[in-house]
Amino acid sequence: MQRNKKKMEKALSYYKTPLKLIEDDPLLVPYESEIRARLVQYERVKSDIEADFGSLINFATAYQFLGLHYDKQKKGWHYREWAPAAISLSLIGDFNGWDPFEHPLTKAGNGLWEIFLPDEKYKETFKHGCRIKVHVKGFSMAMDRIPAYIQRVTQDAVTYDYAGQVWKPKIPFVWTDQNFKFSPQKTPFIYECHVGMALEKEGVGTWKEFVLQVLPRIQKLGYNCLQLMAVQEHPYYGSFGYHVSNFYAPSSRFGTPEDLKYLINEAHRLGIAVIMDIVHSHAVKNFAEGLNLFDGSENQYFTGEHPAWDSMLFDYGKKEVLMFLLSNLAYWLNEFHFDGFRFDGVTSILYNHHGLGVTFTEYAQYFGADLNKDALIYLRLANELVHEIKPNVITIAEDMSGMPGTCYAVQQGGLGFDYRLAMGIPDFWIKMVKHYKDEEWDLGEVWGTLINRRKNEPNIAYCESHDQALVGDKTLAFRLMDKDMYEGMSRLVPTNIVVERGIALHKIIRLLTISLGGEGYLNFMGNEFGHPDWIDFPREGNDWSYKYARRQWSLVENKDLFYQYLNHFDKEMIRRMKEKEILSSPAAQFIMVHNEQKVLVYERNGLIFVCNLHVHESYFGFRVRVPKGGKYHIVLNTDNKKFGGHGRIDETISHESFKSNKLGHILSIYLPSRTMLVLGK
Repeated sequence: MQRNKKKMEKALSYYKTPLKLIEDDPLLVPYESEIRARLVQYERVKSDIEADFGSLINFATAYQFLGLHYDKQKKGWHYREWAPAAISLSLIGDFNGWDPFEHPLTKAGNGLWEIFLPDEKYKETFKHGCRIKVHVKGFSMAMDRIPAYIQRVTQDAVTYDYAGQVWKPKIPFVWTDQNFKFSPQKTPFIYECHVGMALEKEGVGTWKEFVLQVLPRIQKLGYNCLQLMAVQEHPYYGSFGYHVSNFYAPSSRFGTPEDLKYLINEAHRLGIAVIMDIVHSHAVKNFAEGLNLFDGSENQYFTGEHPAWDSMLFDYGKKEVLMFLLSNLAYWLNEFHFDGFRFDGVTSILYNHHGLGVTFTEYAQYFGADLNKDALIYLRLANELVHEIKPNVITIAEDMSGMPGTCYAVQQGGLGFDYRLAMGIPDFWIKMVKHYKDEEWDLGEVWGTLINRRKNEPNIAYCESHDQALVGDKTLAFRLMDKDMYEGMSRLVPTNIVVERGIALHKIIRLLTISLGGEGYLNFMGNEFGHPDWIDFPREGNDWSYKYARRQWSLVENKDLFYQYLNHFDKEMIRRMKEKEILSSPAAQFIMVHNEQKVLVYERNGLIFVCNLHVHESYFGFRVRVPKGGKYHIVLNTDNKKFGGHGRIDETISHESFKSNKLGHILSIYLPSRTMLVLGK
């Protein structure tokens, strides 16, 4: 009775407490009752969990009980599985000749099944490296399945069959990152990577190779966050890691779980946080490798298929599914020391019949029947949980819909994310480069698009998405320079005007994006030096080639090629933005735009950003209004020769402002064509 009273009091408080989300956005007032009702629904689910398990953290410990675990006291292996609709389960593997009758599991209540294998009988057969599956018999089918909570999965090199694996190395991994600290208040400069295609070789890279060959590059560039894609096991390499089959198993094609721990430990040693690209928006449809029809029923983990992804949709309203997903988050934080998550497909989670391309133009669309309210509760629980486990964790929402409150605290009516991806920015730059001549660029639109974000909701800005580099599309550099990159990037041949333009715009686009677009910044590996070509994973259509599923680091290391200059610029840009604390400062303040002259000027945290996108016009004695008088010097200049520019500006000169009765403090500067300058006092 007392428990129900406390639940009621907490729920009712959401009807009385002022919500900052609504205070900050009066347009949400008509939907206040709906927002509060959703919070009440969330609180009821959370209260039930806390009442039954003591806390949200206790609820998210299923990975310590379900699946395969060694018991030091009893000296043997426990295997437990949740399969409520199954008729029978039996453990099979190398240890018993894959016999589906020799080791049946027994029912343990609430849909759980279990078996214990004591060392005294199985020490020599059921051991580290042994391949296993579970034979599940349902009412309409019987199949060999991979355990749902298995933490190690491998593929047979001959049969290509995936199976779980007993994993208990003689020497456990020893962490040395106890002193590593990273706070979400520290602006995230994120370097996004796919480890498999991170090397130059035509093949699959490994966790260890990444540490040796790529991690030092990230540190030298100045990025403080590493975002890893394709961590969770997935049967089809070409899915980019987004059709996950085994949610608790690091992808074995990149190495062992200890190798992944080594990578994270080394990143921490270098002062770099590691964020995981986690896929809880959907799951692979495969029977042999995934969770689909696991216990023979169609509704154990899923509610149906996701039409946009050709995958399965989780049933976020089911307690056991919530436990599976929330425990998964706790597992990666606790066992692998990840520092945060980029939640893939938040739009798909919330509006499950849509793909990533959904955008809403009216507030009413956020509160209609399309919204998956169970998914909304899951995302709130997820954010509350991970921030409770690791207070300095970073969570990023990949959301195209613009859901109000994505980055507000749950108690304030939000979803609890720290950042959202500014997904419209890459699309905007592709539109500008693809559909408009340089002379047609509207700098007012550039300004408006890059600063267009919800109040008090931090964004991660980026120029180009990894999706835009996939086969059939092009990276930003490739769109700017295309086939001219194959022969025109050499310093030893006559200047190529296409390449000259491309290099200039590539730098300017990055500088505009990082200084205007958000409170964090993201770059996909290789794009910092204008990586050519597309990404094309091995498939039947390309004769299973790895030619385009790699990163050509030799291009940036070749002193005779222009790639080095784009790389130098990226390093200096990151250094200056960190040094001047630009991204952690309030949003940029508009100073002027002149579309005919193709000039945009703005201020952020005391720095003056001046962009001239004119094709050929340079301006002598160009007057720039500044908020404060004094001497200004050049902090960053895209036209510097060390960045592949023409070196038309003497950066040793200081610019002293003068007073104008009408305009205030004025600087007179030389502003070359296709150049962007940053000036500071």
